[in-house]
Amino acid sequence: MPVMKVDLHCHSNVSDGVLAPAAVAETARKAGVDVWALTDHDEVSGIPAARAAAAAHGMRFVTGVEISITWANETVHIVGLQIDEKNQALVDGLACTRSGRDNRGREIAKQLELIGIEGAYEGALKYVGNPDLMSRTHFARYLVEIGACANTGEVFKKYLSEGKPGYVPHCWASLKQSVDWIRGAGGIAVIAHPGRYRFTQLAQGQLFDEFKQLGGAAIEVVTGSHTPDQYPEYAQLANYYGFLASRGTDFHAPGESRVDFAALPPLPANVTPVWHDWF
Repeated sequence: MPVMKVDLHCHSNVSDGVLAPAAVAETARKAGVDVWALTDHDEVSGIPAARAAAAAHGMRFVTGVEISITWANETVHIVGLQIDEKNQALVDGLACTRSGRDNRGREIAKQLELIGIEGAYEGALKYVGNPDLMSRTHFARYLVEIGACANTGEVFKKYLSEGKPGYVPHCWASLKQSVDWIRGAGGIAVIAHPGRYRFTQLAQGQLFDEFKQLGGAAIEVVTGSHTPDQYPEYAQLANYYGFLASRGTDFHAPGESRVDFAALPPLPANVTPVWHDWF
């Protein structure tokens, strides 16, 4: 029996992706995805179009969102799966989380102007599908466009990460708020790409402990934001902490993600998938 291909972490132009929700669905299906979730940053307005497109292409659809939080002075992302996207507390919480992004974008542009990169705000705005959700990724695409860097990864390393000239911190929701919003909307809370954060082993353990105590249920194990050697590492950690395991490309645009839909490997056999009792 063929293994069902599941992708539970994707972005559209409703947040910082390039394609409209329906086009992401089509791209995923052409690559063989059977079960798909749209998890835009701090926004659920793309879900109706994504649901309809998934149905049209014969995919099972999972409602989702990726919430930006601040934990230990670092930005961490919490994915919510199987949510009721109309839940008022969730909708209100996400609206609050989105507020302030425009001011942050203008400050990033000012910082870049100080080092000779002019017009960054207007340049980034060309890539913004949702005016409420301007992000560093939009600035990265503009800096690639003008030849400042060869790709978006280089932009983040050179300009948009902590300590670099275009980095502007932002205080997001708390871990408790994000988990409460997700669970209150009937969903399952998942720590996105845990291997991407710059935590010590001790701090990571504290994050996992607090997340579990708050009702968090899963971590991403196989993701486009992990390297292959991190897959078994986070499979082991999922089992140690009693978490379910999730999988997703973290797709943003064709050719921009580290791993595309077709190439992402399945979850290791020794973990329990977050979708184990859904179908």
